[in-house]
Parts: sequence; C-alpha cells; structure tokens
Amino acid sequence: MKILIVDDEQLARERLQRHLNDIAVTADTAYELFEAKNGLVALEQTQKHNPDVVLLDIRMPGMDGIETANQLSQLETPPAVIFVTAYDEYALDAFDANAIGYLLKPVRKEKLKKALASANKLNRVQLQALQTENNSENETQEELHLSVRIHSGVRQIDLEDIFYFQAEHKYVTVKYRDGEVLIEESLKSLENRLSKHFIRIHRNALISKQQLKAIRKDQQGRYLTELKECDEKIEVSRRHVATIRKFLK
Repeated sequence: MKILIVDDEQLARERLQRHLNDIAVTADTAYELFEAKNGLVALEQTQKHNPDVVLLDIRMPGMDGIETANQLSQLETPPAVIFVTAYDEYALDAFDANAIGYLLKPVRKEKLKKALASANKLNRVQLQALQTENNSENETQEELHLSVRIHSGVRQIDLEDIFYFQAEHKYVTVKYRDGEVLIEESLKSLENRLSKHFIRIHRNALISKQQLKAIRKDQQGRYLTELKECDEKIEVSRRHVATIRKFLK
C-alpha cells in the first residue's frame, strides 16, 4: 500500500511514519511511504506516486487540507483520504470532501491501524463511484457565488460580478467588479465547476459568458476580448477563436 503523509510539521510526519512502520511489522505487510509539507506538494506527489491513502492535516499554510481533499477527489483515480488533525470542528467539512476517516492528534496507533484497514476495504473502484455520485449531486445545485480566502477570513463573490479568471504560476487571479483576489484553485477545476457561467479563451484564462461582448484582432494579429463592464482586454488563443465566435453568434 502506498501512503502519502501530508503535514506542515516535520515532527508530526515523523510520528506517523513511526506508527506506520510499527503497524507494518505487526501486520506483516509493507507500506511505501511518501511525504508532503503542504497541499500543493501533496497534489504533486499524488500525481507522481499515485498513493492509495493520503493521511492529511487540515490547518496548513497556503492550500489547507479541505481544499486539498477536494482537489484530490477530482482525480480520475482518487486516493482514500484520512484526515489527521488536532481540531475536531472540521469533521463535517472533512466528510463533505469524501474523507473516509478523521483522526485527532496525537494519533493512537490502534486507531490509525483501524482507519487503514477501512481504507484498504474501500478500493479505488468504490472511490470512483463515490466521486461520480458526488459530482452528479453537485451538478443539480447551481453555484451562484465563489468563496475565496482573504486576510480577514472568507469572502463570497457573486459569479455575476466576476469578469474573468487568469492563471499565472501557481495562482489564479479572480478579476471582479470590486477588485481582484488570488486563489489557489486550478483553472481546470474552476472550468469544470463553473462551465455554465465561464468559457475558456486561452490555456490561462476563463471569461464570464455574460460579460463577453466581442473579440477583435489588433495590429499585431492577436485576438483580444471586449467585455461589457471591464476595459481590460484578454488574449484569445487561436485554438479557441472559432469556439468563441460560435458562442458569440
């Protein structure tokens, strides 16, 4: 079994490793262990190693455990997620993210062993079925706003107020009527969730369908957007020009 340990504290990762090594000896089994110090690294490690189980902390800098679990659940073959945290108030959010276990720190070895046994029973086919069911439920509930983290907490932005999403490096800029904010959710994830309201115009940009007015070719031969309530012009890649023209018609 491949297990990915995700925690921003090295001592916490080492403690889980010791528990797992002890469990492996007593159960006469073998675990292949990997580590990640935050959510972004966890996603990279998951893509690289395809773990069966992710032991996931919740409070971490940058992308927290809940968002990481939501990202993992969108993979074609999602790993089983077991949250390992010092806080009990996130339990409902954890199971909304399709977690199969919730362990409180300091983790007891027997409880970890029991959680791993449950993860082993819940194979990848079942996890995929669970995610498909969850996606179907989500499709019936139209999203009307986007929740983003800011320095003072969480802000909800109405989708009708958002002009565009533009990706750069590890972040996505949300440009909306009252300003802009950076988020860590991938552009692909946003496109999957919000395709009713936004359309892809470039590998790094999604535009509000209701805001898109026209596309024009500039003197350099680039295709640029014209939006109804935003003066900024975003480049449309040539591969998306035909799709955008069809949409505008």
